Amino acid sequence: MDRNRFFFQHYGLNERDLERYLAAALSAGGDYADLYFEYLSSTSLMVDESMVKSASQGISAGCGVRVIAGERTGYAYTDDLSPERILHAAHTAALIASGPAKTPTVGFQEKPARSLYPVTLPSVDAEITAKVELVMRADSAARAYDRRIKEVRASYADELRHILVVASDGTFAEDSQPLARMNVSCIAKTDASSARGSSGGGGRVALDFFFGEKTPEYFANESARQAILQLDAREAPAGEMEVVLGPGWPGVLLHEAIGHGLEADFNRKQTSAFTGLIGKRVASEKCTVVDNGTMPWRRGSLNVDDEGQPTQNTMLIEKGILKGYLSDKLSARLMGVADTGNGRRESYEHIPMPRMTNTYMLAGEEDPQDIIHSVKRGVYAVNFGGGQVDITNGKFVFSASEAYLIEDGQITAPIKGATLIGNGPDVLTRVSMVGNDLKLDEGVGTCGKDGQAVPVGVGIPTIKIDRLTVGGTAKKDVGSFMQ
Repeated sequence: MDRNRFFFQHYGLNERDLERYLAAALSAGGDYADLYFEYLSSTSLMVDESMVKSASQGISAGCGVRVIAGERTGYAYTDDLSPERILHAAHTAALIASGPAKTPTVGFQEKPARSLYPVTLPSVDAEITAKVELVMRADSAARAYDRRIKEVRASYADELRHILVVASDGTFAEDSQPLARMNVSCIAKTDASSARGSSGGGGRVALDFFFGEKTPEYFANESARQAILQLDAREAPAGEMEVVLGPGWPGVLLHEAIGHGLEADFNRKQTSAFTGLIGKRVASEKCTVVDNGTMPWRRGSLNVDDEGQPTQNTMLIEKGILKGYLSDKLSARLMGVADTGNGRRESYEHIPMPRMTNTYMLAGEEDPQDIIHSVKRGVYAVNFGGGQVDITNGKFVFSASEAYLIEDGQITAPIKGATLIGNGPDVLTRVSMVGNDLKLDEGVGTCGKDGQAVPVGVGIPTIKIDRLTVGGTAKKDVGSFMQ
């Protein structure tokens, strides 16, 4: 479908209607109002016991209306896009926020078009039989990997989200956002033990993505490999020791340990461990961290955020110095800072807030092998499962789903039950080596905040942390971050 004027073509909207809805939203006063229209079509499939156990296709549509008056926000939404229901939602939001009367802006300024994920045929429009074939191939490959693989679950999900954002400040932005993802999880069993493995990937891509390098067999074999590896893993050592994080998905620790603490709303409310530290050293000089929503095809990327603002490549930490926060329109206005294009929401039913996109540490200069060789005794963490963080003090706990001992500079036995426990503002000051092998995750991250889930990306090069507490079993908080 043509992304331009989707709601004008399919729902008969016009600019006069939009101005009328915004006027209603500001009828009880207010500084600002916006409308967020969304049309979402989606598919999901799950194979278990080598059978398609669930399959669904759905469509949803709606409009959310927000009114801001000072620090007060009114929000209402409707799943009926008739003029009467949108006007009702606009009046409801107006009454919730009710502030000093303002005159709404008449006329809109369309944002320059950008295309980070050009897709000729969105995967959501592809034949369902092709998607079933993908998950069945994953199931077969995982079972063929090793006779000890006893259970396999493979899933596939895709969506195409059309959005239109208009606001009383003249904002007018449209986007069509594809998303696709495959996951494979395995359980390996022997008479003595059992173990799990999981793998997956995707992005803002078409179905043909899964016919390239990252095939169903690729994810299936990786999932099965992890499960088999864990069968003979030793119990993890406990105590403070050197820890090396592998490249890619371990960047989830960076996302949780410092990323959330750099979102502007927490800092505006002075509840973040990073409040008031702009311009201060918060990490080793080897650490430079960015949030980049402009990367083509990436799961966390967007042409515009959910407030109609173009996404950016935002410097968060530069050579250890805190440079800024991730902001949305509300935080930018109240804090007197620039809007970084990080206003995101789960759907039209949800209010936008500052959220990450693709958050990662830039590559350093060290050879990854030199980093391993520098460790006398420690842990090499390659993959993570669940994790959680306390925004107010930065304390985090993460469960490593794949990790190894490092002994005398060599990677030796796989270990299980390893948890990494630390403090975000403190742990980055202990980074002594940063590899030249920056890698981004495969495209599976879903971040939770205040009950809202949005797709994100993470990444990191191989890094060495001089001291980190290892041990125990982490509580998995799937509301914080999910694969």
